[in-house]
Amino acid sequence: MITFFALAILLGLLAESLQSAEGFANVQSIMDNFLVKLIIWASLTALMYHIVGGIRHLIMDMGYWEELDSASSSAKISFIITAVLAVLMGVIVW
Repeated sequence: MITFFALAILLGLLAESLQSAEGFANVQSIMDNFLVKLIIWASLTALMYHIVGGIRHLIMDMGYWEELDSASSSAKISFIITAVLAVLMGVIVW
Protein backbone atom coordinates (compact mmCIF):
# COMPACT_ATOMS: atom_id res chain seq x y z
CA MET A 1 0.00 0.00 0.00
CA ILE A 2 2.79 2.40 0.85
CA THR A 3 4.40 1.72 -2.50
CA PHE A 4 1.42 3.20 -4.35
CA PHE A 5 1.48 6.22 -2.04
CA ALA A 6 5.20 6.66 -2.67
CA LEU A 7 4.73 6.31 -6.40
CA ALA A 8 1.96 8.94 -6.36
CA ILE A 9 4.22 11.41 -4.53
CA LEU A 10 7.16 10.81 -6.85
CA LEU A 11 5.06 11.05 -10.01
CA GLY A 12 3.37 14.21 -8.72
CA LEU A 13 6.73 15.86 -8.11
CA LEU A 14 7.97 14.72 -11.52
CA ALA A 15 4.88 16.10 -13.26
CA GLU A 16 5.21 19.42 -11.43
CA SER A 17 8.89 19.74 -12.30
CA LEU A 18 8.33 18.99 -15.99
CA GLN A 19 5.50 21.48 -16.54
CA SER A 20 7.53 24.67 -16.49
CA ALA A 21 10.61 26.36 -15.13
CA GLU A 22 8.53 27.72 -12.24
CA GLY A 23 7.31 24.21 -11.45
CA PHE A 24 10.89 22.95 -11.41
CA ALA A 25 11.90 25.79 -9.09
CA ASN A 26 8.92 24.97 -6.87
CA VAL A 27 10.00 21.32 -6.59
CA GLN A 28 13.56 22.43 -5.86
CA SER A 29 12.34 24.65 -3.03
CA ILE A 30 10.22 21.79 -1.66
CA MET A 31 13.24 19.46 -1.74
CA ASP A 32 15.30 21.86 0.41
CA ASN A 33 13.44 20.67 3.52
CA PHE A 34 15.08 17.80 5.47
CA LEU A 35 11.75 16.18 6.32
CA VAL A 36 10.71 16.13 2.65
CA LYS A 37 14.05 14.56 1.70
CA LEU A 38 13.55 11.95 4.41
CA ILE A 39 10.06 11.14 3.14
CA ILE A 40 11.30 10.91 -0.47
CA TRP A 41 14.18 8.67 0.61
CA ALA A 42 11.86 6.42 2.61
CA SER A 43 9.46 6.24 -0.33
CA LEU A 44 12.25 5.31 -2.73
CA THR A 45 13.56 2.71 -0.28
CA ALA A 46 10.11 1.14 0.02
CA LEU A 47 9.82 1.14 -3.76
CA MET A 48 13.22 -0.55 -4.13
CA TYR A 49 12.27 -3.15 -1.50
CA HIS A 50 9.07 -3.88 -3.40
CA ILE A 51 10.91 -4.23 -6.72
CA VAL A 52 13.64 -6.49 -5.31
CA GLY A 53 11.06 -8.65 -3.53
CA GLY A 54 9.00 -8.88 -6.70
CA ILE A 55 11.98 -10.03 -8.74
CA ARG A 56 12.80 -12.61 -6.06
CA HIS A 57 9.27 -13.96 -6.18
CA LEU A 58 9.30 -14.08 -9.98
CA ILE A 59 12.44 -16.19 -9.80
CA MET A 60 10.77 -18.42 -7.21
CA ASP A 61 7.76 -18.79 -9.52
CA MET A 62 10.11 -20.17 -12.15
CA GLY A 63 11.05 -22.98 -9.75
CA TYR A 64 14.31 -21.69 -8.29
CA TRP A 65 15.08 -20.94 -4.62
CA GLU A 66 12.01 -22.83 -3.37
CA GLU A 67 13.78 -25.02 -0.81
CA LEU A 68 14.13 -23.76 2.76
CA ASP A 69 17.89 -23.17 2.63
CA SER A 70 17.95 -21.45 -0.75
CA ALA A 71 14.84 -19.41 0.05
CA SER A 72 16.44 -18.21 3.28
CA SER A 73 19.61 -17.28 1.42
CA SER A 74 17.72 -15.44 -1.31
CA ALA A 75 15.78 -13.51 1.34
CA LYS A 76 19.02 -12.41 3.00
CA ILE A 77 20.51 -11.45 -0.35
CA SER A 78 17.41 -9.44 -1.24
CA PHE A 79 17.68 -7.53 2.06
CA ILE A 80 21.34 -6.79 1.33
CA ILE A 81 20.51 -5.57 -2.19
CA THR A 82 17.73 -3.41 -0.77
CA ALA A 83 20.11 -1.93 1.81
CA VAL A 84 22.66 -1.09 -0.91
CA LEU A 85 19.92 0.51 -3.00
CA ALA A 86 18.69 2.45 0.05
CA VAL A 87 22.17 3.89 0.54
CA LEU A 88 22.33 4.73 -3.16
CA MET A 89 18.94 6.45 -2.97
CA GLY A 90 20.19 8.42 0.05
CA VAL A 91 23.21 9.61 -1.92
CA ILE A 92 20.98 10.62 -4.83
CA VAL A 93 18.44 12.46 -2.64
CA TRP A 94 21.01 14.28 -0.56
